[in-house]
Amino acid sequence: MTAVTVHIPDFLTATLGFAVYLLGAEINARVAKLRQFNIPEPVSGGLLASIFVLLLYLAFDVELSFGLSARDFLLVVFFAGIGLNARISDLIAGGKPLFLLLILTLVTIVAQNVVGAFGASLFGYPAQAGVLFGSASLIGGHGTAIAWAPEVAEATGLEGATELGVAVATLGLVLAALIGGPIARYLVEGRNLSPARPDEEHTIGVPNDPSEADSKIDHLTIMRVLLYLNLAIITGYLLSEVISAAGLKLPLFVPCLIMGIIIANVRSTLAPKAPPVSRTPSLALISEFSLGAFLAMSLMSLQLWTIAELGLAIVVIMTAQTLFALVFVIWVLFPVMGSNYRAAVLAAGFGGFALGATPTAIANMTAVTKRYGPSPIAFIVLPLVSAFFVDIANAIVIQTIVNF
Repeated sequence: MTAVTVHIPDFLTATLGFAVYLLGAEINARVAKLRQFNIPEPVSGGLLASIFVLLLYLAFDVELSFGLSARDFLLVVFFAGIGLNARISDLIAGGKPLFLLLILTLVTIVAQNVVGAFGASLFGYPAQAGVLFGSASLIGGHGTAIAWAPEVAEATGLEGATELGVAVATLGLVLAALIGGPIARYLVEGRNLSPARPDEEHTIGVPNDPSEADSKIDHLTIMRVLLYLNLAIITGYLLSEVISAAGLKLPLFVPCLIMGIIIANVRSTLAPKAPPVSRTPSLALISEFSLGAFLAMSLMSLQLWTIAELGLAIVVIMTAQTLFALVFVIWVLFPVMGSNYRAAVLAAGFGGFALGATPTAIANMTAVTKRYGPSPIAFIVLPLVSAFFVDIANAIVIQTIVNF
């Protein structure tokens, strides 16, 4: 029997996303273990909603299809906010961590494809299909998996390559949302780590402890932040057109992030006494809202039934990928990045990034810093790696393996 598809329009999707976010906040408030392991609120609500969507599909053959334009816009808003928070001094200070994270990311891409190729061969898939069990679907996410699936199918004759990539990316996103917080708890509390400068501003979200919160959030600070976010998005869109005309393909959020960096630093240079926008509680609050709503909508729209169709293969291979990510993050990335608090925050983020997507990584880091304290450079370094480096490096590695 063919499932009946019910399309949920964009506005209703956004409304449901807000409700799911608030549901997650209510669940986290009632379940102490979720708070202790730093599970983000939109993850709690989003996964519960995705299970409801799955049950609806299994019980009544009804497939919900969500309009996600509003979700995608919120991602652009979020990355524009990341740009506005980036100070030149932070970019300079983040030079070494940025370089190290680039190297570690490349190692992860190669290792994921080795695990994927071995697992694919073990279960009778072509070895080249391992990229769909590896970096194309995991560190690349849904978009990269869908983009590369036709080439894998053409090179190997594999049927259902797109469905395979989407299923692996879906499970990867779920796992990514769950492992980052526990990683940080293990590292921060196990080694008694704390921020080097606990008085630094929170770049995303406000601290969980009300006594630490800055109350300077009013209609003027919110309006000022929205103005500069819009300016970053408008100029980012124009930059995107220029980049596209030059023959390069970048997601819209990348040029918006770039223009956010430029606008914030030009403003601070030309008008140092102007009311602040960067590193303000208002920008942190809007950034957290944008990210949380994006993640809630992303998780509630997951089609979990696609995972079951792969059976034992996806269970075994994704278990191996998750174990690799945990071991690599805790015993390689954390010490290489300095074995300090910032390294622990980056470890939580990288755990989400390696298996899922950048927004999941940032959500993991946000949950951690809201509980333990700020780490502004971590929020600059990881998005820069994921925005500029990963797609290029991943494409080179995937193309090499597919053509092998």
